Amino acid sequence: MKRVIAVLAIAWAAQVVVAQDASKQDWKQVKHVGGVTIYSRPHPGSHLKEFKAIGEIDASSGTVHRVIDDVEAYPSFMPYTAEARVIERNQHSILSYQRVSPKIVSDRDYTVRIEKKSWPAGNGTAYLSEWKPANERGPAEKSGVFRVKLNNGSWLLEPNGVNKTRATYRVFTDSGIVVPPLLANKISETGIRKLFAAVRKQAKEPKYQTR
Repeated sequence: MKRVIAVLAIAWAAQVVVAQDASKQDWKQVKHVGGVTIYSRPHPGSHLKEFKAIGEIDASSGTVHRVIDDVEAYPSFMPYTAEARVIERNQHSILSYQRVSPKIVSDRDYTVRIEKKSWPAGNGTAYLSEWKPANERGPAEKSGVFRVKLNNGSWLLEPNGVNKTRATYRVFTDSGIVVPPLLANKISETGIRKLFAAVRKQAKEPKYQTR
């Protein structure tokens, strides 16, 4: 019996080491398009990959932050977003319900809590918005709408000169689209490219300009 326990303990320890090694893997560049460099890396315990994208936006970090912070306006400019409601907003966080319509499959929805931070940086202020699932704080599941339970990500906005922002977007999510992993990851890459294009365009709107 002791031998069995010892073997199981060794096997468990090996799994932990493998998971830790996977989580430390370097990002691999997979595409550079439209001024956005997209990276990916394996995520422990999942066939889906974690993505990171870095691109420059021709606007101040404050302007871009106001775009990202304007959750209520997402249906007017964010790709695939059909509905976005703020359930609770305070200085450092936003609780938001969102529904997306990918067209190729049924609608998806989720509630997330977005935690916000900012700090002084060269040429301005840096902003970080990180979100995690908070479905228990949002509306109940709806018939015909897939409830996304895994949705972690962030926006890091760093000043990069006068009216320039270095934006870093990270996401790890499972939208429940049943396709081969390779295709699922390609869909994520396309979505990220469209996301940057949308934010860049929206940042030109006068209402977001530095006041």
